[in-house]
Amino acid sequence: MIRSKLAILSSFIILAICMYLSFPFPNNVTLGAHSTFMSFPISDLNGYIWLGVVGTVLFIVALILLIVGIKKYYFRTIVAVLIIYSILPTFLISLYQETFANGIQSISYDGNGNCNFEDVSEDIINGECNLVLHNHSNEAVTFELEFLDSFPTEDELQVESLMNIAGPYRITIEANQKKSIHLKKLLDLSDTPKHIDRGSSNNIHFKLIDGETTRIL
Repeated sequence: MIRSKLAILSSFIILAICMYLSFPFPNNVTLGAHSTFMSFPISDLNGYIWLGVVGTVLFIVALILLIVGIKKYYFRTIVAVLIIYSILPTFLISLYQETFANGIQSISYDGNGNCNFEDVSEDIINGECNLVLHNHSNEAVTFELEFLDSFPTEDELQVESLMNIAGPYRITIEANQKKSIHLKKLLDLSDTPKHIDRGSSNNIHFKLIDGETTRIL
């Protein structure tokens, strides 16, 4: 079944490098990306992201080397590698958070948060956001939450970040607990020239801040 041990070994080494370059912890590396490939951000508002492009090329090279290194079962081997590559980071992050992580490093986010905005008057809108965070550590964790615009635009139109007008939001999650966070605020936009008047967004992103330590989720 093995044609070249060197090719297979080289393939796994390159795959490990690719995973290291695109590992989604402690921060979400795809924030602001317009296109992605296997967790590599390929392009954003400013054009191509060369680290993502190089990572994508390396990933394809690794798959080619894997095919070169085996004699048969090409399709099922590639499928197995893709599945393992996709789920391994999640498993490793979960294992770390359940064992060694503390503070905001132990906080996980399912990615399903949403925000909704409705205009009330010319300079006032109602902002409402919902998200669920999970503290995996054995101690309570307190942090500030700052909203980030998930898809920055050329005209710098503010969307989710409008919620920061009513911030900062100081949140505490008890040990080994999930917490549903519901924030509803009237936002004065008189000093914010570029913003939406109404709309909604899903899969929102935000920053956790604990002193000098930050995480982007």
